[in-house]
Amino acid sequence: MKFATKAIHAGQEPDPTTGAIMTPIYQTSTYWQKSPGDNKGYEYSRGTNPTRKALESCLAALENANYGLAFSSGMGATDAVMKLLQPGDEVITGNDLYGGSYRIFTRVFANYGIKYHFLDLSNPEIIAEYINDKTKLVWIETPTNPTMQIIDIEAIANITKSKGLLLAVDNTFASPYLQNPIDLGADIVMHSVTKYIGGHSDVVMGALMLNDEVLYKKLWFIYNACGATPGPMDSFLVLRGIKTLHLRMKAHCENGRVVAEFLKTHPKVDKIYWPGFTDHPNHDIAKKQMNDFGGMISITLKGADLKETFRIASSFKVFSLAESLGGVESLLNHPVTMTHASIPKEEREKAGVVDNLLRLSVGVEDIDDLIDDLKQALA
Repeated sequence: MKFATKAIHAGQEPDPTTGAIMTPIYQTSTYWQKSPGDNKGYEYSRGTNPTRKALESCLAALENANYGLAFSSGMGATDAVMKLLQPGDEVITGNDLYGGSYRIFTRVFANYGIKYHFLDLSNPEIIAEYINDKTKLVWIETPTNPTMQIIDIEAIANITKSKGLLLAVDNTFASPYLQNPIDLGADIVMHSVTKYIGGHSDVVMGALMLNDEVLYKKLWFIYNACGATPGPMDSFLVLRGIKTLHLRMKAHCENGRVVAEFLKTHPKVDKIYWPGFTDHPNHDIAKKQMNDFGGMISITLKGADLKETFRIASSFKVFSLAESLGGVESLLNHPVTMTHASIPKEEREKAGVVDNLLRLSVGVEDIDDLIDDLKQALA
């Protein structure tokens, strides 16, 4: 089954009671049992709900995985993976990382004896220097947030498999439409479903997709026991959003390319980060492991201090200055004061997250309106 067909049909069958094409919203907390234990797989909605189950089957299909788990947020999904670890375990991860991931690693799980190594993973071989008998997990993003570093998933997977380590990939920026880490050897794929998968800025959700049954059972235990599971209404909204994921991603990619090419030669732009350019670091890897280059772009403003960066960021009319990304509307973000504010300045700047950097999530509006907005804001 091709991607577009899976997005519309996977995990979803007509309702057996009414024949409804759309999966019903099973707005219930508990389920009738004919006798103790006779629950048809449903007993309490924290653990399982029919609407959420349909969504999880669809999410798994999109990533070519056997299992899917939906969480109440991307951080809830990340939290569940970290709870697979024990005090004293070590994790290798990237030095350009979503601020929320950095925060939960350094300010939550580090307190429980988990040690994190933040590395430039553009060269996969670097991880060999940090692997020891305490290393249990490699956690990567690609493209990274916000400087769009490209990490070779297959090369990392070859190393982790040879060492018996788990590899988890945050695939949020690419979406399942552009990249499928499990096909490249990853053990776990994480998504902030809030972003491209949901696509309409109206729901907060996360997800994990994986193939291994034993690992799935461990994560399902954490998912049910700790309770970071989404409700049926949010699950319904994401199922509805997924049905146009392939169409939206095509438009994001088309608009992203035009915006990137416009900004690359703009006199107010110093650096531009977009993996579709042939001079972008590891462009060849992006071309190999992605189907297109997406709608996420970051820029630094030439000669702009923080005050001037704020002025420009506040001057847009079509792009909205806001947290998040991946919705149909175009968004503008200032990582230093927004998504990456929890990362110390010295650590941010090592990865290129500087005061005059702006991150654009290019939406699906008319491209002429987006270019006109960029022209007036950067004037």
